[in-house]
Amino acid sequence: MKSLHSNFSFLFLILKSIPMKKLFFLIMVAAIFVAFYEQNTPEPNIFITCIALLIFMYGMLKLSAKIPPKDSEDDHKEI
Repeated sequence: MKSLHSNFSFLFLILKSIPMKKLFFLIMVAAIFVAFYEQNTPEPNIFITCIALLIFMYGMLKLSAKIPPKDSEDDHKEI
């Protein structure tokens, strides 16, 4: 059990060193890869594709939440 705990500790240290934005991006790329790969199988499973697309959309939501809106109140100053 000691080696299993040390493996998880090592994985946790690696994930902690990666910024959250890059981690979301990696998860999104993996999800979209799974969705496209699943569509190329002889019998694609719709549930796996839907879950992969939901993960991708959730990642897009999290990444785009930090982008400020184009129109801000400072731009509407009257002359």
